[in-house]
Amino acid sequence: MPEIRQPCAIGLDVGGTKIAAGLVLKETGQVLQRRTIPTRPERGGAVLLDEVIALTTELLAEANQHCLEVLGIGIGLAELVDRQGHITSAHTIDWQRLPVQSRLADLAPTVIEADVRAAALAEAQFGAGRDYRLFTYVTVGTGISSCLVQDGHPYAGARGNALVIGSSPLTTRCHNCGSILAPVLEDIAAGPALVAQYNHRVSTDQRLTRGEEVMTVLDQGDPLAATVIDQAGDALGVSVGWLVNVLDPEAVVVGGGLGLAGGRYWNRFVASTRQHIWADNSRSLPIIPAALGSNAGLIGAAAGVWLS
Repeated sequence: MPEIRQPCAIGLDVGGTKIAAGLVLKETGQVLQRRTIPTRPERGGAVLLDEVIALTTELLAEANQHCLEVLGIGIGLAELVDRQGHITSAHTIDWQRLPVQSRLADLAPTVIEADVRAAALAEAQFGAGRDYRLFTYVTVGTGISSCLVQDGHPYAGARGNALVIGSSPLTTRCHNCGSILAPVLEDIAAGPALVAQYNHRVSTDQRLTRGEEVMTVLDQGDPLAATVIDQAGDALGVSVGWLVNVLDPEAVVVGGGLGLAGGRYWNRFVASTRQHIWADNSRSLPIIPAALGSNAGLIGAAAGVWLS
């Protein structure tokens, strides 16, 4: 009798800080053999690609040992990716001019997607978005991105660029001095911004290095941390409220390390979002944490394989 091999895909979540990878079961979205390695993108795209190929090869061997059938490889990348799966930016991961898809396709069929759309797909298939036909997914961590999901499908836009809410300057002119101001959401509300704003106001020996440390000193009663967190949550709420006004989703699902931090940041963000929603019958829409945590990106990357 032939051996029955359970179908799965290899999911890779390639971010600016770390790469998470694992074998994802098609039926349930369960992650097996999870691996995490630091990205260190300053070493160059070619070095990083070699490491991803080595990691993928290791997971292929694990799949064979566990009688799993690998249907393909999915990558969720912290860059712009067009509708055909071509990488169109190199802001963090310098893969734009490298043969990423073809080299990985030597191992198994490969699909490349923007990381926020991969995570949004995971939440639509297996997580907090399952009960909604139309929802907006927002991820908040090292950066901030968003994605509209309709009928289980993340919306990419005409060129794959419908995700850059955190990087778009909101240019305006100061009424008092006439200066041109161009605030960017990520410079206020993302993880590195919390650290930068905190460190700008303290002595050298009090400086922090990670967003998690801002949360730690907040829990210890640090008033400066509270101010920084409040400003960040307020700013995020302004932008997400604007998304609700423009897109009219049934719900907002929020993921990412900082987006799932809870506490003061979350409460301030939710209050600000509702304050900036214009329509009365939209103001009470569900604003909920993503269900899949740090696995969302790799699960969604894998799901892209069997949905492609």
